[in-house]
Amino acid sequence: MATVSLKQIIQKMNLKNLTPEVDITGVKIIKPDINRPAMQMAGFFDHFDSSRVEIIGFLEYSYMEKMERVTKERIYSEFFSYEDIPCIIYCRDLEPDELFKQYAIEHNVPVLNTSKATSDFMAEIIRWLNVKLAPCISIHGVLVDVYGEGVLITGESGIGKSEAALELIKRGHRLITDDVVEIRKVSDDTLVGSAPDITKHFIELRGIGIVDVKALFGASSVEETQNLDLVIRLEDWDRDKDYDRLGLEEEYTEYLGNKVVCHSIPIRPGRNLAVICETAAVNHRQKKMGYNAAQELYKRVQENMNRKGEDE
Repeated sequence: MATVSLKQIIQKMNLKNLTPEVDITGVKIIKPDINRPAMQMAGFFDHFDSSRVEIIGFLEYSYMEKMERVTKERIYSEFFSYEDIPCIIYCRDLEPDELFKQYAIEHNVPVLNTSKATSDFMAEIIRWLNVKLAPCISIHGVLVDVYGEGVLITGESGIGKSEAALELIKRGHRLITDDVVEIRKVSDDTLVGSAPDITKHFIELRGIGIVDVKALFGASSVEETQNLDLVIRLEDWDRDKDYDRLGLEEEYTEYLGNKVVCHSIPIRPGRNLAVICETAAVNHRQKKMGYNAAQELYKRVQENMNRKGEDE
């Protein structure tokens, strides 16, 4: 199961720790969802998912400020009786009252705050946690950003994936990762690819060795992450195999339950893989915008046949 440490969240979101007495080492976030404990502060604890990050905005803060001390003691005592609260974050530079802070320290619950507005902060942390905690697999291939389309190049070892990626980079496109692609399912419709930290920005070329793409071609030649839009599967040319020459019907491959359009490209001497990848990416983008060249050709053929039938 994927987890995110609280230290990572503090660093990423630029949070201030209001309870330095609490040891945050080992605190892990396991869910991308957050909770605003307005109902809990009102005394309703049914269905309280305490394992989420708790966010307190101006609404909750104002309500808590008006609570009598006896009520606070009762509510805070029940709230902090849930032992799996990972952290509590106050927005708008708000800070907890002394009683709340006292209960947090006694129960080893970190309390943090941010200067950001509640809605803005919620949107940012949910988006970030959704990526970090998304289901993830690693596959063998190369991921390149070609005209804004995330193109995953796969195939057997030594077939020319890295060489094709290098040519694409020289033509102005951007490398996300070579050899190992980490694919995360951030939603039911979206897959995001990234590089493992250890191989980030590197390409392996047989006969040359490891090449640092960022150092050779500049920062504009690499990218941290990219959506997975298209798969190009390279394979050796098979004289006896029938290859799709029209593209009327899409082929798909599946990762983490999401289907991605896939083209099988046969490799023969003289074929320019970079140009083929560029053309496939632009054609895929054109289809998403509503134009399909294969269907247009089919339509023209049908119209031509109908005209000939009428003339006869």
